Amino acid sequence: MRALLNRWRRRLWRLLFYRMVFGERNGLGQPLPQTRIAASTCIEGADGLQLEDHVFIGQFNFIDATAGLQIGEGVQITNFVSIVTHSSHGSLRLLGRNYVHHTGEKPGYLSAPIQIGAYSFIGPHSLIEAGTRVGKGVVVCAYTQLRGDVPDFAIMRGSPARQVGDVRAKDMDLLARHPELRTHYEAWAGAPVAPPASNSNID
Repeated sequence: MRALLNRWRRRLWRLLFYRMVFGERNGLGQPLPQTRIAASTCIEGADGLQLEDHVFIGQFNFIDATAGLQIGEGVQITNFVSIVTHSSHGSLRLLGRNYVHHTGEKPGYLSAPIQIGAYSFIGPHSLIEAGTRVGKGVVVCAYTQLRGDVPDFAIMRGSPARQVGDVRAKDMDLLARHPELRTHYEAWAGAPVAPPASNSNID
């Protein structure tokens, strides 16, 4: 009896707290019916979040939009991702316990917006730091620490991140096998272009 009760308790918890929630609104109040955000994701500074439609944000992410965060159409943010638009640790070290009462500029305090381009993929356990601009069609591999500008279609990996490939190699292969999908692809990516030569290939 106890096992059955625990199974139903777990099922109820998933239904209440870990289900995907469809439908958001952008900054203009327009509906985004295909955007999905898990209830377990924490969003701070939601007024600074600018969303497009067809966005997926999975479980247990921390999203800080206090300094401005733009998430383009079709972006996938998987699970356990941190996106932070500010950092106070440098200022805290300088000011110590006076940090709370300090008035005026706080030396060492970092605050800058983040942009994530259309149809980019952010892998689990990744960190995107303040001031980062991610191009469209980017793949950020799991456990990646990202800072700075990332070109369109890049595959990024590591801590700190470095470019290890270009997603267009795989895209062109898939489009060759499925030419009927070319118009869908070109609607957001433009005409497919052969990527620069690379020694790395990530499936």
